[in-house]
Amino acid sequence: MRIHQKDGPTLIELAKQMLTEVALWLPQRRFLCSEDGFYASLAGEDIPNTHIISRMRRDANIYDLLSKKRKKQRGRPCKKGRQLSCPQKLAKTVTNRQRIQTCERGKSKERLVYTRKVVWYRVSQKPVLLVISRDPTGKEKDDFSFTTDLSLTAAEVISGFAGRWSIEDTFKNTKQFIGGQEPQTFKRKGPERAVALSLWIYSAIWLWYLQQKSRRRYFFIQPWYQGKFAPSFADALSCLRRVLWRDRIKFMFGKRFVHNKNFEFLIEALASAA
Repeated sequence: MRIHQKDGPTLIELAKQMLTEVALWLPQRRFLCSEDGFYASLAGEDIPNTHIISRMRRDANIYDLLSKKRKKQRGRPCKKGRQLSCPQKLAKTVTNRQRIQTCERGKSKERLVYTRKVVWYRVSQKPVLLVISRDPTGKEKDDFSFTTDLSLTAAEVISGFAGRWSIEDTFKNTKQFIGGQEPQTFKRKGPERAVALSLWIYSAIWLWYLQQKSRRRYFFIQPWYQGKFAPSFADALSCLRRVLWRDRIKFMFGKRFVHNKNFEFLIEALASAA
């Protein structure tokens, strides 16, 4: 974790510090970092064993790959090829799209994609893989993603970027259900440690929940969400409350009280509402 402070390192610098630190912990591993468009400039940073997946600006100045230098050519060697149309204009002229299947937020989707290796010179002098994604139904706007790993397929890039949603969901749940945004410490490393502890508790609850027997890992289908097919963090937290409260009440009042139907109804209602 890092705390962003006034007159301190920028958000980009802090992100680079964390990525570099993790990469040095596990030098034998290869990392693929999915991030939003704000951190796209990390593609131009030298981070060991790490590739970036991010979103490209619709009006980005992109260039073709550098052609081979002719012999006896005078002057400073070129660093980029001819300038291309911005991604938004390029998407309108593309005709040879490929239909693929992607996995986005746990659901399979069909996309029409166009890929091209380009140079986004303002961000990175190295080639990146541009992926233009279109919804076949026309309901969603065209999306423009890129990666520094030129070996990835279009489906891997789109699915990898969509995987960022789990990060957003983690932050929301940690703040809303565990109180991670309300630390009771404000000096030195206190806030940083409080946030790190909140995220650790979040992970510990999920790990505990997934190790429980299937008869305990149930969740309710509400009338306004009939399509729910997987438990949320709120369901995992409710399950933890039920187990802890039952054990405590059993210790205080004995087993007979625990099996009372009125008690069961009350514990279910409070576990979800607490």
